[in-house]
Amino acid sequence: MRQARTILAHTAADVVVGVGGYVSTPVYLAAWTRRIPIVIHEANARPGIANRVGARIAARVAVAFEGTGLRDAVLVGMPMRRSISGLDRAAGREDARASLGLDPDRPTLIVTGGSSGAASLNRAVAAAVPDLVAAGIQVLHITGRGKQVLGGDGSVLAMPGYHQVEFVDGMEHVYAAADLLVARAGAATVSEVSAVGVPAVLVPLPHGNGEQRLNAAGLTESGGALLVDDRAFTAEWIRDTVLPLVADEARLARMSRASHARGVRDADRRMADLVLAAARGAR
Repeated sequence: MRQARTILAHTAADVVVGVGGYVSTPVYLAAWTRRIPIVIHEANARPGIANRVGARIAARVAVAFEGTGLRDAVLVGMPMRRSISGLDRAAGREDARASLGLDPDRPTLIVTGGSSGAASLNRAVAAAVPDLVAAGIQVLHITGRGKQVLGGDGSVLAMPGYHQVEFVDGMEHVYAAADLLVARAGAATVSEVSAVGVPAVLVPLPHGNGEQRLNAAGLTESGGALLVDDRAFTAEWIRDTVLPLVADEARLARMSRASHARGVRDADRRMADLVLAAARGAR
């Protein structure tokens, strides 16, 4: 905390903004002792220890999801890049599919476990790929860096209609190209999916404090996404649930409308307004 106090004094900080994590707690406490206003942003539906402590002394508490239990919390959503918050999926679909090497007209399933990938998702999808492509569905499988899916001969799995990449630079292209997205339920993913209105299957991480399931709760309850446990996300489940869903344009449209209706697309402005208000209130 001594180092935090020194930094705050050296920078003559007018306000401290924190997003949690163990490094935030000493800064929150140092700011409180110097009477510097604190603004907290909690990204997850279940707050961590640092933000639960910080919220007790904060001038403003912002949240991305309702129901965190933090005192006097204000729903602002999740700040995100304007290329995502302002995305028009329909207008950008053709260019997005072209940039990803996809057929512009085929039903499109995109699977991602995040930048680090998800081994259980990769295994299930790889096992279901033959059935998906046989049904006319093209699959873009974002496996994560260093987590390529291999075929029986040890080479990278490949077949017509199946596209495997380790990483995509620019998730707005993914959101525009997908008819259906399969992903984890991290705070940023859930918020972005809802902001752009892409129908989704969300598979929460099976470990942690359960925040991913809570992050997805509102979106799934509204009908904008399906929720499935990691252990239940199997090739059989994909064949029985995902395959017919990708082909059901009417249901996908309903899911898209429900998702988009919940989205917050101006979280950056809302958060900036809270920070500026806190700074002005300290003068």
